[in-house]
Amino acid sequence: MNKGRIIILSGPSGAGKTTLHQKLLENPAFKNILVKSLSATTRSPRSGETHGKDYLFLKQEEFLKKQKAGHFLESMKVFDNYYGTPIDKVEDALKKGKNVLLCIDVQGARIVSQKFPDALKIFIETPTLADLKERLKNRGTEDPKDLKLRLKIAQDELKEAKNYDYVVVNDDLNRAAKGLEKILKQELRQKPKGSK
Repeated sequence: MNKGRIIILSGPSGAGKTTLHQKLLENPAFKNILVKSLSATTRSPRSGETHGKDYLFLKQEEFLKKQKAGHFLESMKVFDNYYGTPIDKVEDALKKGKNVLLCIDVQGARIVSQKFPDALKIFIETPTLADLKERLKNRGTEDPKDLKLRLKIAQDELKEAKNYDYVVVNDDLNRAAKGLEKILKQELRQKPKGSK
């Protein structure tokens, strides 16, 4: 059986990577081909989010204990909360020949791609920084101070796009989803870099 591959969707907060991640998982073309990697976080659930479906919502004490025990493939503090990718589920899926779809920030993507050099890295961005600011404001989850900090971090993250295999500009959600579908269909037909 062929080993699965890690696919990373990354980009600044507000670029739409979570929505695109969900669209890929719901796409019938990828049924039984892509599996979701559920991230753990210490942040509170947003409206409509469910434990075990959207994230594993953990208390900080529990998260730090798991982090210390090497439970995460990558983990870090982003703003005031911790995020991490549980390693056991990822490795199990890869062994079964499944491709694991990760939706993680730029720092996490860097760590994962060091551990899995054949990971497919796709950067999601908005057409302009002004578009990103508008999306973050419309989300209504950030106070002005957090919004300013997120935009500053986003400017640094945008510089990382050149280190990715593909960049998808999310100017129109359906068009971006189609672009991702095309990339994945092409890439998952090929053997990953470094494989025989």
